[in-house]
Amino acid sequence: MILRKYKKLMVFLILFILFSIINTNVYADTAYKTYTEDQNSDYVETQTAYMPVQTITKVGSINLNAPSDIKIGANGYLYIADTGNKRVIVATKDGNLINTIGNGILSKPVGLFVTKDNMIYVADEAKKCVFAFANNGNLIKKFSKPNAPLFGNDVFIPEKVAVDDRGDIFMVSKGNTNGLIQLSQSGSFLGYFGANSANVNLLTIFQKAIFTQYQLSRMLKTVPPSITNIAIDKEGLIYTISQGTQVSPLKKLNFQGTNIIHADLNDKYPTAVTVGPYKNVFVASQNGFIYEYTKEGNLLFVFGGQDDGSQRRGLFNSVSGIDVDKNGYLYVIDSGLNKIEVFKPTEFADLVHNALQLYQNGEYKKSKGPWMEVLKMNSLFNFANIGMGDALYWEGDYRGALNYYGLANYKEGYSDAFWEVRNEWMRKYFVYAVFYFITFIVLVWLIKKCNKKYGILKPIKKFKNILDNIKLLREVSFIFKFIKHPIDGYYGIKRENKTSYLSSSIVLFIFFIIYILNKYETGYIFRTVKIGQYDLLSDIYYVFGVFFLIVICNYLVTTINDGDGTFKDIYSGFTYSLAPYILLKPFVILLSNVLTFNESFIFSFANFVIYAWVLILVIVMIKEINDFSLGETFKVIFLTLFTMLIVTLVLFVLYVLISQLVDFITSVYREAVYRVENSK
Repeated sequence: MILRKYKKLMVFLILFILFSIINTNVYADTAYKTYTEDQNSDYVETQTAYMPVQTITKVGSINLNAPSDIKIGANGYLYIADTGNKRVIVATKDGNLINTIGNGILSKPVGLFVTKDNMIYVADEAKKCVFAFANNGNLIKKFSKPNAPLFGNDVFIPEKVAVDDRGDIFMVSKGNTNGLIQLSQSGSFLGYFGANSANVNLLTIFQKAIFTQYQLSRMLKTVPPSITNIAIDKEGLIYTISQGTQVSPLKKLNFQGTNIIHADLNDKYPTAVTVGPYKNVFVASQNGFIYEYTKEGNLLFVFGGQDDGSQRRGLFNSVSGIDVDKNGYLYVIDSGLNKIEVFKPTEFADLVHNALQLYQNGEYKKSKGPWMEVLKMNSLFNFANIGMGDALYWEGDYRGALNYYGLANYKEGYSDAFWEVRNEWMRKYFVYAVFYFITFIVLVWLIKKCNKKYGILKPIKKFKNILDNIKLLREVSFIFKFIKHPIDGYYGIKRENKTSYLSSSIVLFIFFIIYILNKYETGYIFRTVKIGQYDLLSDIYYVFGVFFLIVICNYLVTTINDGDGTFKDIYSGFTYSLAPYILLKPFVILLSNVLTFNESFIFSFANFVIYAWVLILVIVMIKEINDFSLGETFKVIFLTLFTMLIVTLVLFVLYVLISQLVDFITSVYREAVYRVENSK
């Protein structure tokens, strides 16, 4: 009996373990991987967020033919732009046919929109108009090209359409670069909305400044990319998608047409956009990838991919439309494979969405638990770290918030939390800090008094005099006198041998050390490199390479232009001109570790003063060392920059040639070895 009981228990445990394994891996058996962003904005694999659960290739007995758009009505039905069959299909989510709309009317329906009262607006590319149908399929109105003078001869080939609660119609017109065409409910032209900006670079600005009207007319015109697709949310905010790298691919436009979302969408071919029940934004790419963002533009998930011919679920040939229902199910149109792929959110996605909903509703404390569960499953889930940071911030745990904001590399939140931590420290230790400061001032005053009366600092002065007699130390410390009187300093360099190659090299090395500290030890908020990222070898090449390139090129140019300075004078002049950076930058580095974004102007202004000071000293140095006039000085500076450009290009060409030569020799050697081995 006892053995039977243990046997049953063992069987139960084995079945439980197997069930657990199956249950935990059910979402891993997909044809694609799911990614999210880490703190460095790099894609990292995460748990599957959406599972393909259904593929619709026909509605009733009707096969889909090049479908191009899909919308889900308030009644829960699917509205499909069945482009190849010249109609709109209305179907249940199971694929059962309800109705067909536009037979004999539509020619090439490529975009559609369904209002709250289930009116259907269809953009017909071939007939160059938008049709409005009632729910039963009766044609109500036709919107053709506006005859308003303001519209003129602009392109009117509707491809996508959306309608707001007021009845205003927004259309994407093929090839029209002026933005969305906005019509009233009666069809009156209201203007353009949300146009992209043309990409204007420095070369374009320069050409417009110096070219004649004839030359400008012969140039290719710089035009903004046209909008590709459109969506509208419950609040009336409009989302647009544009292809190309010249503009933000995803935009969220307020009523003034201003973009209020900043999503890092690194995809050149987005084709469709829609908004989910949690104000989450879905973008579908033509190559099959689907991106999910928060309403602020933070990436949640990337999944899907290109079909390799195996026609596995979840992979696509050419995505053209996407929509999401109130339960979070995604419906994705593949015009290449004539199918609709249906995705169901997994438990992991539901957990993220639950936390996201609480977070967006301002219930940060309640969102803490779900975010913690998400992080237990994937500690690199970046937005979960931001959510946890916000939850702890509103709980008053600012140090804990600092930790999560740091993990997320969320500097704005880190700055806010650090402000609070700093305030706590100041409230706690401000009195002590004032006391120590006053004590220090009193001690300095007492030491001066005692030194004046008893000479207690004489031993220190004697030691200083001994150090001053050491030539190298005297030459290095010349930098302190130099920064006070730079013109006298350059005279000392040129006429009085106040410096040497060795002392100048030591000053240059000190500059390099401070450069490294500035790059890697500047306060987290103001740091420009990733934490833990070190590349000292590249830093050495960069600092010393650029410095000696400047010095050598300047010496060559000044020599040709009859400058008086020797190479030693110019070398020392450049190194000692770095004095403001060497003497002031350490204090700025220290200051950066206690500032927040609220005081960022102090950090920026201090750096501006340092770099401007160095630049002025360099200009004065070139003038004084070489005994140039001001005009000659700027001429030499320009020629030096030009020479640096030429030398850089020559070095680059030599590098390419040497690399090709090495590759050629290597390939010949490998071929010879291969033939020798095969001949044996």
